[in-house]
Amino acid sequence: MALQSEDASVTHRIAKAFPALSAAHRQVARFVLDHPLKVATLPVNELADLVGVSVATANRFARAVGYEGYAKFRAALVLSYEKALAPVEKLRVGRDQPATVPEILDGALAEIIRNIEATRRTLDGATCTQAVQAIHQARRVYVVGLGSSSWPAGILARNLDVNREDVHLLATLEGPGFAARTLRRLTPDDLVVVLATPRYFADTVRLAQIARRHGATVLALTDGPHSPLVATATLALYAQTDCHYFAASDASLTALVEALASAFAFAAGDLVPAATRVTEAVLPWLDRDYAAWPPQGGADDLSETPQSGAAS
Repeated sequence: MALQSEDASVTHRIAKAFPALSAAHRQVARFVLDHPLKVATLPVNELADLVGVSVATANRFARAVGYEGYAKFRAALVLSYEKALAPVEKLRVGRDQPATVPEILDGALAEIIRNIEATRRTLDGATCTQAVQAIHQARRVYVVGLGSSSWPAGILARNLDVNREDVHLLATLEGPGFAARTLRRLTPDDLVVVLATPRYFADTVRLAQIARRHGATVLALTDGPHSPLVATATLALYAQTDCHYFAASDASLTALVEALASAFAFAAGDLVPAATRVTEAVLPWLDRDYAAWPPQGGADDLSETPQSGAAS
């Protein structure tokens, strides 16, 4: 698991001290780096037993990497992973509350509705206008989303592509390496849209930083001013992503993406020619019986629709 810079002090301290550590201390260091979440829950004697060193050695290791003792070391480790562990803690708190499947479905949908309504209420009109202008004025638009954000990123790229050229989705099987290689061609005339919600991928932040170094405009679609993308972004739009069962809800980010694409489509002018070209392009791949679904003439249009199971 990659840590963001503000959360990486334990890892960085171990890495910096590692060349000077004794063999026993290196054993402890490797165990900590391989099992950081587990170590965050272990008292010093249990860590010592698992690694096969003495309690004194485990305590000296903590001091060797810059902490006053093991208690301070473990507290720093817990703090480092607090955000990553938040979804687990939510499940731990709620697991004993009785609920039925319909109640869970209803609650999840209600939470999604609250998120979308909160997103709508808190959008800043001026920033929305600037975001649409940035999409319109950019020579090329690159869309970056990793992990769960790759799906709303794909929707954004797909919808923007209807009304403008040179929209590129930087999410492939090759991963962030492909994105980094592609972004080397950036110019100040380009726009990079980056999407990320908890738990944030460090690679998304790095790609945004690469984009800014090239002078490109960076539009962040994320969950709030606390997001690590905000410090790098030129513009930022926020979606509330509260979720009881997962790290973040993707529904409100997807809703924001569709709203942004709709606003851009409106600002692009006459939508009919672009929509016509897209329809003509995809028509050979559509099921002709349902290409214009739903029927415009009401129930009469269904009069010749074969019944389920009827012989053809």
